[in-house]
Amino acid sequence: MQDLYFELNYGKLYEAIESGICEEFIFENELGKVRHLFLKRQIPISFSDVQYYDLVTPYGYGGPLISGALEENKAELAKNFEAAFHEYCVHNKVVSEFIRFHPLLLNAHDFAGIYKTQHRRCTTGTNLLDYEDPVQSEFSKSTRRNIRNAHKAGATFNVTVNPKGLKNFKEIYYSTMKRNNAEAVYYFNDQYFTDCLRLLGEHIVLTEVSFGGKTIGMGLSFAYGPYIHTHLSGTLEEYHHLSPAYLLQYALAIWGKENGYHLIHDGGGRTSDSKDKLFLFKKQFGKNTEFDYFVGHKIWNKEIYQQLCKSAGTQDESDFFPAYRRH
Repeated sequence: MQDLYFELNYGKLYEAIESGICEEFIFENELGKVRHLFLKRQIPISFSDVQYYDLVTPYGYGGPLISGALEENKAELAKNFEAAFHEYCVHNKVVSEFIRFHPLLLNAHDFAGIYKTQHRRCTTGTNLLDYEDPVQSEFSKSTRRNIRNAHKAGATFNVTVNPKGLKNFKEIYYSTMKRNNAEAVYYFNDQYFTDCLRLLGEHIVLTEVSFGGKTIGMGLSFAYGPYIHTHLSGTLEEYHHLSPAYLLQYALAIWGKENGYHLIHDGGGRTSDSKDKLFLFKKQFGKNTEFDYFVGHKIWNKEIYQQLCKSAGTQDESDFFPAYRRH
């Protein structure tokens, strides 16, 4: 596959979190192939003693992905996929689907005629392929200065692939989440990290920043194919004057360039605002690099969707999707 987000083991990692089962639907004909990975969730509303389901992309990005097709055949292949997948949805009592399309692989464009798509925000990253010195070319001037100052003060970094454990990382990560009053969705439990090592260990890249023999920052990323995806990170507040968050990105850029990766993808901000603080922080490591992130949704069974919305006491035309899950 072209990226980790389309691997079955990646989807399985989020089964417990999303209370769903990871499945893959594969459609293939003479025009090409479509692979579609998703989590199938029970809808917590039932009537007529029938259990219905909806589909969602596992944490991160995904959606149906075309391979082996000529550009001029993609639209017809997508329509063929739609017909076949509609049959799957009917047989499996699937009512609706929400997709977070992959901003790097541009699969939202291939399926814009099938799903109702919307540009959610921009994402960013560090281009390692097109620059001989990505740090000089992609990092902002102030960021490079922070990194130089941290080096002069004695801060160091280390990169580990397929770590044996994540105990130290979890301690720093949880302390950071607590300090930032993070939403519950970001508090991954011990089982998640155990499964992460078991299912994706060979793709895990752990970056560590130290000062005076003490770990002051750690980052967990996924490396697969040409891409590195930053996933989770944490720093110790009392060492922020040493810019550990900046050194983590620096370490990943140096390691990624040396090991032949094309891009570090950092994702986007918390909102669609171009002045979103998280997005602006990430742009410091990718001043020339930006991608369009789209979401998409589709109602596969309109009659049941309307009944579910009625049972939930919500409007089926709500901006929230699926509307029947709005609390």
